[in-house]
Amino acid sequence: MLRLLLYLCTFMALTGAAAADLCTVTGRAVIDFQGRFTAVTDRCVYSMLSDSSTGFEVFATFRERRRRDVSFLDSVTLKLQDPDVQFHLQHGGRVQMNDTQLNLSSSGQTLHGVWISKDSTGVMANFTISNHTIYLFFDGSTAQIHTGTPVWSSVDGLCVNSSSISAQRLDQYSSSSCQIQYNDSLDTSVNCSAIKDHCNTLKESPFSSCNGDVDPTPYINACSDTLCKYPSVDGLRCHFLWAYARACSLNSRASVGDWRSAAGCSSAEGFCQDKVCSDHEFCGEKISGGTGCLCRAAFAYDYKQSNTLSDPTVCSQNSGSITLIGCLLEEKGVDFSTLHLNDRSCRGAMDEEKHMVTFSFDSSSTCGTEITNNGSQITYRNTIKYQNSSDVISRQDQFYIDFSCQHTQPETKIVAFNIKDSSVVVIVKSGQWNYTVAMKAYSDGGLTHALDSTTAVVLNQKIWVELTTAGLDAAVIAVETDSCWATSRDSPSSQPRYDLIKNGCAAPGDQTVQVEGNGEGTSNRFSFNMFQFTGSSGDVYLHCKLQLCVKRGNSCVPDCSGGSKRRRRSAGYGDPAVISLAWTQ
Repeated sequence: MLRLLLYLCTFMALTGAAAADLCTVTGRAVIDFQGRFTAVTDRCVYSMLSDSSTGFEVFATFRERRRRDVSFLDSVTLKLQDPDVQFHLQHGGRVQMNDTQLNLSSSGQTLHGVWISKDSTGVMANFTISNHTIYLFFDGSTAQIHTGTPVWSSVDGLCVNSSSISAQRLDQYSSSSCQIQYNDSLDTSVNCSAIKDHCNTLKESPFSSCNGDVDPTPYINACSDTLCKYPSVDGLRCHFLWAYARACSLNSRASVGDWRSAAGCSSAEGFCQDKVCSDHEFCGEKISGGTGCLCRAAFAYDYKQSNTLSDPTVCSQNSGSITLIGCLLEEKGVDFSTLHLNDRSCRGAMDEEKHMVTFSFDSSSTCGTEITNNGSQITYRNTIKYQNSSDVISRQDQFYIDFSCQHTQPETKIVAFNIKDSSVVVIVKSGQWNYTVAMKAYSDGGLTHALDSTTAVVLNQKIWVELTTAGLDAAVIAVETDSCWATSRDSPSSQPRYDLIKNGCAAPGDQTVQVEGNGEGTSNRFSFNMFQFTGSSGDVYLHCKLQLCVKRGNSCVPDCSGGSKRRRRSAGYGDPAVISLAWTQ
């Protein structure tokens, strides 16, 4: 049976009583009700206080921050059995009741018998169960659990006995990798001797006035244990002093006065209050000043080992994208909003939940993408950069990240068909590319009367042939008919051979040949007057080589104006596809 209680300060004012038992969890330290100190050395979830008779439990989650081998208290959860509800106390003063985010204030509210409130120092909750009062405080780094009465026999957890750490690990709430141990390189900037002197200020004035009521030894040990391994950043220099001062304030007989001025610590407001970070981040001090969401060490390790700020580039046929890790940018003091692609109007899109920044281009928005071809691959290349040429000075490092997409060029495809089929469509698959090639013959220049097996074709009759593709980006790729020739047998390499198109232009030996639209788009056509081979059976096989050409920066249209150097070869894209069409007399 739960019932509403006033917060501790009111409780103490009315009764004049001190907190009967106090447990402090700060950094990776657990200081239990008996004042015993134990360090949590992994990143698991542990039971702090539970009652087997009523089913309530308070458990704490530990995570790493800047180093993989030093863990910190990350969140606290209050779990009730009747009703079945969980209150999750998280960083930034956020509180969730099951999956519902709560909007709290200092005036507080009662939910399922739990009174809960939030102010500038942190989140407070209290409830009574089986005539026992439980008070809980969490500021994002330190949790304190205390009771209005001495600990009773049915309770367990690290707050009761911090040495039973392995027995209190909650595997059902922990990640499968939480027990992996790391050994990061030593931080040579840490002066452990100076750290111990700093931690021992808890024995000096004004803290010494509380030493008789609250033993400073476990707090000093907790302070030294963490800060001799971890840099004194993110408010940690005052972190353990604050935990001790608050423990003293919960004892009606103790007071430490204005300890902040004496220790050179800032106001009592919770560090990173109201700052919301993603699961792979924690809130810390940025090199440029202020606070921001920085990468947890285990998440960032592989990126830093490979000296990269992004995931691999994602490529498709006509597009590419790259995602930068927002917390890595924060660590380097880079404002993502100042970054752009080659085209300055192309900026990154921030995922507000995951804090990832994605830059992308496609055929409709190329963003200054450069396209090159080395004969075997086509490469799309762009650059993420910071540049503001209008500024006289800059306080940001020059920032350049090149990323590219490479596609294997299409393979040669040899296709043969008889005119009785009118036309053929062939699906070509090569690497990332997937497109179709079609060849069709017509008896008119408007391409409205297709030839088939019922169409009579006579000698010297003009024939139009259209070559088309589908599935290629017309803004980037053009289809170029490199050559067409006829043979009396189905093999393209057989003899005799008669040329109709050579090097993209009408063969000079046949004045009936006309080529239209070659290299201009994804289709072209040509015409010629029908003929037959002398002394053959009457079969004529027409073969054409199609070449895909990268349009950007290249001329894909053959220069057929004449002269010994009449044509500058364009940048061909892959081996040509040979397509054959047959007439049988």
